[in-house]
Amino acid sequence: MKFDGLIRLMSESDLSLVLKWRNHPSIRRFMYTQHNISLQEHRKWFEAANDQKNKYLLIYEIKGNPLGFISIERENNTKVADWGFYASPDAPKGTGTDMGNAALEYAFIQLALHKICGHALAYNHRSVKFHEKLGFLKEGVLRDQHFDGETYHDIICFGLLENEWYRTD
Repeated sequence: MKFDGLIRLMSESDLSLVLKWRNHPSIRRFMYTQHNISLQEHRKWFEAANDQKNKYLLIYEIKGNPLGFISIERENNTKVADWGFYASPDAPKGTGTDMGNAALEYAFIQLALHKICGHALAYNHRSVKFHEKLGFLKEGVLRDQHFDGETYHDIICFGLLENEWYRTD
């Protein structure tokens, strides 16, 4: 598959930019944790994640310009992992699809994973369509799984196997 960007490991120098993206209202409203995250909280998260050998914090960039964040976390050192992601709020149209494809290539080729699992809050219609566009299959719904402080929300579970990804190539 051809895309313009590349995936690299997130570094400490990316912290302020990723935090800016994460705290942007257009991204924050679709996260499980919806408060504004402080730099101290963000740094603590980054340091804890970097201590985990089964967690990969990644940056998607085009020509040295960071445009998105991806997290891939293996389950108990298996070949199954969960992912999460968001593009910069001001990323050009189409960035998300390219970033998703680059992240899947990284996951299936570099990390040699068998399956990627994704989750979307049911009201996040863009994420649901995004997963479907990349070839993920809906594997279930966790009813009233997430409470945002006021309302319970369903979570939609997706899965993509390595051999299914190759078919979408």
